[in-house]
Amino acid sequence: MKAGLEVHQQLAVGKLFCACPAELSDEVLGSFTRRLRAAGGEDRGIDAAAAFQAARGFEYRYEISPMNCLVEMDEEPPHALNGAALDTALALALLLHARPVDEIEVMRKIVVDGSNTSGFQRTALVAVDGHLEVGGHRVSILSICLEEDAARKVEASDTQVVYRLDRLGIPLIEIATGPDLTSGAQAREVAEELGALLRASRRVRRGIGSIREDLNVSTEGGRRVEIKGVQELGKIQEYVDGEAARQKLLLSISAELRARGASVPNRPPVDLTSLCEGIASGPLSGAGRDDRRAFGIGLVGFAGLLRAPDGSSERLGRELADRARAVGLRGLVHSDEVPGYGLTPDRVGAVREALGLSERDAFVLLVDRSRERAETALHHVAERARAALDGVPHETRDPLPDGRSRYSRPLPGRDRMYPETDIPPIPVTAAHLRELEGRLPERPAALRARLEREHGLSSEVVRRIVYSDDEEAFETLTGRGHGAALVVRLLTQDLPALDAAERTPERPTLETLDGILGAVEAGRFAKEGIPTVLEALRAGAPDLDSAVERAGLSGFTLRELEALVDRLVRSNLDLVRRRGDEAFSPLMGDVMREVRGRLDGKVVADTLRRTIATVRAEGGPAEA
Repeated sequence: MKAGLEVHQQLAVGKLFCACPAELSDEVLGSFTRRLRAAGGEDRGIDAAAAFQAARGFEYRYEISPMNCLVEMDEEPPHALNGAALDTALALALLLHARPVDEIEVMRKIVVDGSNTSGFQRTALVAVDGHLEVGGHRVSILSICLEEDAARKVEASDTQVVYRLDRLGIPLIEIATGPDLTSGAQAREVAEELGALLRASRRVRRGIGSIREDLNVSTEGGRRVEIKGVQELGKIQEYVDGEAARQKLLLSISAELRARGASVPNRPPVDLTSLCEGIASGPLSGAGRDDRRAFGIGLVGFAGLLRAPDGSSERLGRELADRARAVGLRGLVHSDEVPGYGLTPDRVGAVREALGLSERDAFVLLVDRSRERAETALHHVAERARAALDGVPHETRDPLPDGRSRYSRPLPGRDRMYPETDIPPIPVTAAHLRELEGRLPERPAALRARLEREHGLSSEVVRRIVYSDDEEAFETLTGRGHGAALVVRLLTQDLPALDAAERTPERPTLETLDGILGAVEAGRFAKEGIPTVLEALRAGAPDLDSAVERAGLSGFTLRELEALVDRLVRSNLDLVRRRGDEAFSPLMGDVMREVRGRLDGKVVADTLRRTIATVRAEGGPAEA
């Protein structure tokens, strides 16, 4: 297996070709609609991915937000390229030992899925031929580009897709590695290192959707497949290894199909409505009513190969269904799933007879009101079945939450590129590069070594900090004098646990976190109380004092603790006499139920042990 990464990171420096803020907004000021068609690239060829998207025939509606101007609406030419964004890309190029180009030429990349109002995405090559050292391996960096992010999809139907323009034009740095990765684990490790390097610039946006990875995977005998838009770093390994396993399965199916002499007849779909009438539920329901018609095609020699083999979650039948879904059909039925879905053995036999098939052959059926759309869907299904004879097709796939992926569109090629005529070339001078080189940020490896040395933290803890969005907060908070161990607990345990309860959590400000840490270190409450204070703040407490009060953590002194412990130990004197020092554990649980979060656990434990020893030494009777 070989794999490569394309990391796309949003920058927090405004929009790339206008002065609008790079922020998302739920406020909608108006909308307009457009239809897009595929155009030829620089060599006049039509890109396969663009042709596929244009053929879907969608109407695109664009919602205008306060973060937009006429540039995003494609009603005004782009302004000059954002200088801060270009400097950030050049600095990253230097950190990756890449060679900046002599002159920045902005290109138009044809994209007609509606994500750009113009029908193209502006992108500029910044540097080439870099490398990155990760885990003792050198990974090549093929290119570093600067491009504009796409509009944000908010809604979709069978005929229309709705985008919001707030995200359109936010600068993206794209870093593409060579096909040097040989496992999913290595792909994740490289993605972590590149993410840390990007965050070191202090100019990147944070949060869900601000960094995305495209994964390119191929296996021996297979072909390059792109899984586009992975947002969860933790799933990169799963997607890469899963794609390798999918290609291995497809190659084994291809070998079996060739051994059988399988084929896909070049025949039009057959109307099978009369054989599917009366089916009450499932993908074939409604055939013969409300203009809904059933159509089918035959696949010679495919019987038994459309279902998932033992031990696999992948199957060729799903690959065929994905092609129908891509043109708007929601479901189909194939012969490896029947009898079922309302197809009795008698109906199955009638379908085989109508399609001229034997028991060694397979068939695919679907129902739709539009004959044209049904025939288009089955045409794509037949194309995918023919591709199965050859193994693994080139394609772009979308990641799914369960770690699998599904077909999205054909893999794009060079025919989608042509020059941007509205932006003049931008020279990259040696003097400017020397200036940037003099103020480069710290590389992740040097940062990890420094944090281990300065704070005495383990390498694993430091990796968690550096490979997260919290490194800058860690440096700020420890720089204000807070203990590293307490800051690590807050950033890697307490905040993530709180965030897990919300889909899009809003994190406290650094000033709020600074106040919480200061309160713990001053003894106002214990570190165990941090989660309840954070919950109180998120629930609406106006300030830290109110949050502490709402959490029930205020007003418990060391003298009150000593009195509580003494009372508890003396009321359990029989337990203390019978079990001695082993009475500590059950009594500690009783004490912590009263004081959890108010006082440090070590202080509580020391007080309890001291009191047990004192009472045992006294040897007196238990109090009533």
